[in-house]
Amino acid sequence: MNNAIDASMLDADLHLEADVVIVGSGAGGGTTAEILSRAGLRVIIVEEGPLRTSADFHMVEREAYPQLYQESAGRRTKDKGILILQGRCVGGSTTVNWASSFRTPLSTLAYWREQFGLHDYTVEELAPWFAMMEHRLNVHPWAEAPNENNAILQRGAKKIGVPTKVIPRNVKGCWNLGYCGMGCPVNAKQSMLVTTIPAALDHGAKLISRVRAQKFIASGSQITTLVCSALDSTGLQPGPHSVIVSARHFVLSAGAIGSPAVLLRAKVPDPYRQIGTRTFLHPTVISAATMPEAVNGFSGAPQSIYSDHFLSTQPIDGPVGYKLEVPPIHPVLTATTLIGFGRQHAELMAQMPNVQVIIALMRDGFNAQSQGGTVGLKSDSTPLLDYPLDGYLWDGARRALKSMAAVQFAAGAKSVLPMHENAQAYTSLAQAEAAIDAFPMEVARMHVVSAHVMGGCAMGADPKSSVVDGAGRFHHLDNLHVFDGSVFPTSIGANPQLSIYGIVSRNASSLAAQLTGKPAPKI
Repeated sequence: MNNAIDASMLDADLHLEADVVIVGSGAGGGTTAEILSRAGLRVIIVEEGPLRTSADFHMVEREAYPQLYQESAGRRTKDKGILILQGRCVGGSTTVNWASSFRTPLSTLAYWREQFGLHDYTVEELAPWFAMMEHRLNVHPWAEAPNENNAILQRGAKKIGVPTKVIPRNVKGCWNLGYCGMGCPVNAKQSMLVTTIPAALDHGAKLISRVRAQKFIASGSQITTLVCSALDSTGLQPGPHSVIVSARHFVLSAGAIGSPAVLLRAKVPDPYRQIGTRTFLHPTVISAATMPEAVNGFSGAPQSIYSDHFLSTQPIDGPVGYKLEVPPIHPVLTATTLIGFGRQHAELMAQMPNVQVIIALMRDGFNAQSQGGTVGLKSDSTPLLDYPLDGYLWDGARRALKSMAAVQFAAGAKSVLPMHENAQAYTSLAQAEAAIDAFPMEVARMHVVSAHVMGGCAMGADPKSSVVDGAGRFHHLDNLHVFDGSVFPTSIGANPQLSIYGIVSRNASSLAAQLTGKPAPKI
């Protein structure tokens, strides 16, 4: 890419000036970069992760996870109770996600309007922005037949009267390989890496990778400078040089763990101590089934079928609801998720070609018992998410495990294995349900994962209970906006990338008009 600098290669400090500095290059940062640069603004994007391209994507887990994910795909919550898969590269999680693209559910928007004063977050207001980004990123319902992993969810759900739908995906010319989580080797996935970031660079933006945003320097109510550390050749530790960027305006798009961390390191004004609070995941539990025929869940579009039945039939502020999807089944991902050790684990891995997996994504943040987690800083100033798992979520986990087992047995499973350390392979639904009811719900015994991180810089009308307003403007500084999933005041209840695209495109276009005095161009 032109105008791209790898900060690990610097031999001296770097000083730059811009109209706008964007911290992060994922769904929020990438969208913002294209909109602002097309508006004629001088834009600099700073990204902690490396710049990798399709030439680097070899569909090999042992390469992809260290290169493209936070903490080599091993990021966990403070008590180690939840594994978090989160991108760390140019394009952020859009480079490594599984391409599922949902608009923000209507019930979520309604809750935000009622509870957080976000009165203009209506379907009518957001629809044109979603449509613009769906066109820009080629979002369409998956038109090919689902792979067997997804087809089993579809067949089993139908047999027990649970409706399913086809997932919209942001792909163009997809080869149906199934390795989306390792970076698309044919540039079919329309991530920020191959869409908005190159477009922004074509319009004069600069990209600096392998550079960590450390702190803002403010004068009065205005930020004047962003101080960054150039990382070393590993891309992990600060090297000897700094990157210092001065600008008129600053946009934080480092994600729902990274953005609160930058603000906490910078010690920006936070009179009501809201930064980092109400950080939400979709805590996700897993059920594996052994099928009589090969599933080969590593091949084909990873996610193409879903069910919202257990969301739509559950009051949004009642017991936790959950969305059913499937994940890809690759060896390392499978091995690190399976229960057991030694011979037991090896025997399970030997069955991998015949294994089908369903996941239940729990919708957190809509109930008084559901306060999410808190982002803090470790001794080295890197972020750490504390996310207690309580009775509210454990109740949802039990119900979800039983729902998934019912789907799998209905689809013809020989046995079902819930991902709980006390579990065995059960050969009937009644046997599985009895065992699930008896499971001790404890951290580390119940396997919980998530690839969706939201909140921590929640938007709202009241500064006493939020970090930014509905336009993403930081309440306590004049020239700072936050444009990423960290502004969501709850979880979404769906894979969040399209929610970020739509909401950020709206807010970034408003910022472009504010800074230039003329309407922002469409993208």
